[in-house]
Parts: sequence; C-alpha cells; structure tokens
Amino acid sequence: MTGFVIPPSTTPSLAVADADQAFPLRRVFCVGRNYAAHAREMGSDPNREPPFFFTKPADAVVPAAGTVPYPPSTQDLHHEIELVVALKGGGANIAPEAALDLVWGYGVGLDLTRRDLQAAAKKDGRPWDMAKGFDASAPCSPLLPASAVGHPQQARIWLEVNGQLKQEGNLDEMIWPVADVIAYLSRFVTLAPGDLIYTGTPAGVDALQPGDRVRGGVDGVATFELAIGAAAA
Repeated sequence: MTGFVIPPSTTPSLAVADADQAFPLRRVFCVGRNYAAHAREMGSDPNREPPFFFTKPADAVVPAAGTVPYPPSTQDLHHEIELVVALKGGGANIAPEAALDLVWGYGVGLDLTRRDLQAAAKKDGRPWDMAKGFDASAPCSPLLPASAVGHPQQARIWLEVNGQLKQEGNLDEMIWPVADVIAYLSRFVTLAPGDLIYTGTPAGVDALQPGDRVRGGVDGVATFELAIGAAAA
C-alpha cells in the first residue's frame, strides 16, 4: 500500500493539564448505571445486573470549556457528570488487582444524552447510538496524570447548572469501582493505550437548555465550566 485515497483524519486528543502535550484518543467506553441512586432514578434495580457498556466516537470528545453546541434532533438534552479514566496500557481478561497499573490519568467529563431519543430507542429495542454518540457529546476536562492525583476512590463528584446544584455523590458510591470496570470491560474487548472510560454518573440527571452555564468536578481531580450553545435552527 502506497497511501490513502483521501487524506486521513487527524487523531482525536485531549489536553493534559499544565503541559504542552496531548493525550491521543483511541476509543471511548461508557459505563451505564454505575451509581445505585442513578440506576433507581432510571427505573432499574442496581443489585441485579452486571456492568454494561456503550461507546461514543473518539471525536465526540471535546474540551469541557467555552461553548458546547446544543445538538439537533432533540428536545431533551441531559447532563451526566462522570469521572473519566485514560488508559496507558491494555490487554484482555485483566485481573482487577492489575487494572490500575494501566491507568495514565483522570479527568472529569459529561456524558451528554438525547434523553428523548434514548427513551424511544429503549421502547423499540433499538441501539442507543444516536442518543449517546452524537457530535460533541463527551466534553472532558484536561487530563491529570495518576502520578499527580493518585487513584481517586473517595471524592465528591458534583454538577451545577446556573449555580444550582443538580448532581452530587461520592466516587465510593460506584457499584463497580474503576479497577473492576476495567477488568470487566477487558472480558469483551482488548483494551489499548488511548482508550477512555466514562465511569458512570450519580443521581440528579436533568435537562439542559440553550444558554445554561454548567460547572462540575471531582474534588481533588478537576473542575470545568462551560456554556450550552443555541439550538440548531
């Protein structure tokens, strides 16, 4: 092979805090209903199911700063604040006790969701792709290396909209902690450097409107602030 028939896309990446380098992105995995209170608010029993996963395109990851566009084809865009894990290593069938050795660092992100499209997909037994994997659906803060922040396990995770607290929990409320999430996911796919994992959201998910200002964070890891742009005409 001598080349490509069209120019290849640039590699998606995330900024690294206080550095002039970026973290290259390969794949984005998201854990569904990983906090018991959120599982209950979504109508599920958190004690009955193993973790499940969905994906977003790597180029759906955008900086959690400035203005993030309100997506088309929805009237019900929801916020979901999450701890984000960035992997420097990978493999298949990883043991939980070895999983944290694969983590390069952490960030804080939003799993933005077209809730009306998701509800329709659930009702019809169809995939969630257009509800979860749309453009700019995964804003994320700059990443911090684990060497700087450790492996946070007990920290407040929170989100405000227009100064009003909407979501609040603690990382120790995860049904499946980070190490278990990595290990379980590696049963299904061979993980690799550059993979991101959005680890689930606490209770309090709610709708966003154009013009809303959103602040969120995980104490000791990162905070972000952004605005929701105007809806598409």
